[in-house]
Amino acid sequence: MRVDIWSDVVCPFCYIGKKRLEAAAAQVGVELEVHWHSFQLDPDAPERQEISNSERLAQKYGRTLAEVEDMQRNIASMAAEEGIQFNWEQANSGNTLNAHRLIHLAQSKGLGNEAKEAFFYSYMTQGLAIGERETLEDVAARIGLNPVEVDDVLDSDAYADFVKFDQDVARDQLKVTGVPFFVFDQRVALAGAQPREVFEQVLKKALETPTDNGAQCQDDQCDVPEQ
Repeated sequence: MRVDIWSDVVCPFCYIGKKRLEAAAAQVGVELEVHWHSFQLDPDAPERQEISNSERLAQKYGRTLAEVEDMQRNIASMAAEEGIQFNWEQANSGNTLNAHRLIHLAQSKGLGNEAKEAFFYSYMTQGLAIGERETLEDVAARIGLNPVEVDDVLDSDAYADFVKFDQDVARDQLKVTGVPFFVFDQRVALAGAQPREVFEQVLKKALETPTDNGAQCQDDQCDVPEQ
């Protein structure tokens, strides 16, 4: 089954959603053909933040540092249930444009899933600075991308138009305001890192729904007509 996913590599809920989707697919017995799409949560971010990630989030959302830290602990607890070690205190946020460009390069080689997982792991677990070239090159080498091609991409604006196109589609056509955002078989949409049971239900519905059944999107989730 084809699944299109819009996400950002600094979004812990996107990593959680990825793991839940994979677990649900295994439970239902569905083989996924995943197409990753770019969605930058902060396209104006610098290469590396000069303040801690918790301080940045507190400023962005008008919360106290204590409130943000409590929120991060709760997210880390959710992540742990999916086998993710989210070391939020070490998170080095930054501009993710180059990470997304390399994911598109990797996807062109059939390594999109590997690239996405490696970037999630680098940011969430290893605490690597996601916008810095050293991190980008490390991830690329880890998944087997050609270092010459990687340098060519990073030294140019290659795949930047792919990133822009993904974001335009998300905002203008799908009306996406947050990620993760999933589209199953190009017909059924689901927003957020939903519980595994919800992913299982949507996968089953997508399998049951004829391709000409015209499922319609409203708000955050698309309802699939009953058979």
